[in-house]
Amino acid sequence: MSATVLLTENEPATRGLLERQLRGDGFELVAPGAAPDLVLAADPVEVERWRGRVPVIVLGPAEADPVERVRAFRRGCDDYVARPFHYDELVERMRAVLRRSGGPRSSPLVAGSLRVDRRARVVTVSSRRVDLSQKEYELLLQLASEPERVFTKDELLREIWGFHTRSRTRTLDAHASRLRRKLRAADPAAALVDNVWGVGYRLLVPSYD
Repeated sequence: MSATVLLTENEPATRGLLERQLRGDGFELVAPGAAPDLVLAADPVEVERWRGRVPVIVLGPAEADPVERVRAFRRGCDDYVARPFHYDELVERMRAVLRRSGGPRSSPLVAGSLRVDRRARVVTVSSRRVDLSQKEYELLLQLASEPERVFTKDELLREIWGFHTRSRTRTLDAHASRLRRKLRAADPAAALVDNVWGVGYRLLVPSYD
């Protein structure tokens, strides 16, 4: 997966190590002011700058307690990795966050009449713009990444909300229902968020052949 990354780490040794290893794994590091696909933030406060625009992983201090982590998530971060971190785990977390956000944003995601401009974060159905909440947007990206495939509820809860049990299934169902209504309001014949009873959800894209 090739993606652009903004690294805000200021500690020289850590920054140098990350720069070398990330480049070696195919990531492109960009300078401040560029539009990255992902931000590795050394300070949770930076999350607010990027919230709703770019996925952010916070590289937090080793002494961070649960309260500080919760505050970072409430600010809008997509993941939190405490120091000292294992590089391979960090990379896998980066790839997971990029998958949830739709991957590198250089090209639009298209499924039938549905089009997602990932760089501008604009969703259109039959050329009509559809306004989505952050989680609705992430859910759509996940489903549209492989149209017709059934994503299990466990998989969606884990990938989008970070839940590891079905105790919050109603959260997923509510977001899927709102997403379905918004897409159908734009075009009733367009892509449909289909509930596969007892399993999960998929994006059905009509064929006009």
